[in-house]
Amino acid sequence: MILDDIIEKRKIQLDIEKSKVPFEMIKQQALDTDFKTKDFKSALSGNRLSVICEVKKASPSKGLIRPDFHPLEIAKEYESAGADAISCLTEEYYFQGSSEYLKSIAKCVSIPILRKDFIIDEYQIYEARAIGASAILLIAAILDKETLNRFYQLAASLSLDCLVEVHNESELDTALSIDAEIIGINNRNLKTFEVDLNTTGKLASYIPKSKIIVSESGIKNSKDMKTIRHLGAYAVLIGETLMRSDNISAALKELRNI
Repeated sequence: MILDDIIEKRKIQLDIEKSKVPFEMIKQQALDTDFKTKDFKSALSGNRLSVICEVKKASPSKGLIRPDFHPLEIAKEYESAGADAISCLTEEYYFQGSSEYLKSIAKCVSIPILRKDFIIDEYQIYEARAIGASAILLIAAILDKETLNRFYQLAASLSLDCLVEVHNESELDTALSIDAEIIGINNRNLKTFEVDLNTTGKLASYIPKSKIIVSESGIKNSKDMKTIRHLGAYAVLIGETLMRSDNISAALKELRNI
């Protein structure tokens, strides 16, 4: 399965990161940083459908998405265009992301940044804090309940919000059992990479109104935005649609034309 391959490649990347900056060092960097995290949850709690705009060069399903890739310029354009938050890929092999991208973006924008990655180790959570993330992605499909809860609590202790991602009822039950406040519904099946916007509708009805629901993947136009809003989402995470646009500001304006 693609997901298994991603995790195996991520372990290799993680070993390289640890060889360069050992665990105790990255932990100390996280604890010593004077960077103040931005309130990711509040950024998604406005009256309109909030948008998390993603800085993404490639993906396993689509390959290279944006050949002319300048992450810092893209992030600045997102902010000026009215993005509520930024998602930055830091997985290197399949998404061609980098922790350095996030680090540079964090110094230049004032909105929250989500570290989008396959987090399987405490190291990545400390690293996220050290490089300037305000939130991290935790994927229920790759973490058991105990580990998910432990990572969630660790993130909270570091003033990091968590977007806990689910795709089915079982994963949603796990997210709710740890009292996750921000729940991402991934419309893409990570095992097959098929996308179905109805996934948001199927799961949103089981989520208490007090939670922030983020719909992820497959949102291409204002019609999709309207559908997602009707299904109960507070926010959307959009990557490919914006990354393929020659005019990000215009594309975001068109998406919000609901």
